[in-house]
Amino acid sequence: MEKSEAVCGQEALELLNCVTSSPFDQDKCITLLNSLRKCVLDKKVKKFSLAEVKPAKVEDTGNKQG
Repeated sequence: MEKSEAVCGQEALELLNCVTSSPFDQDKCITLLNSLRKCVLDKKVKKFSLAEVKPAKVEDTGNKQG
């Protein structure tokens, strides 16, 4: 069985997007924080890590001209 997203990933993403939004809605973010906390407790998450993102490099595209 394959999972398409990380455990509690949606909750974490929603919280991160909440804290970056303008205007900042502290009550909404606290609700999302509590939701994330419940998720990590329910699923026994010990640690989060971010997926490695590999941006396109200019020098890589320059070598493949033909």
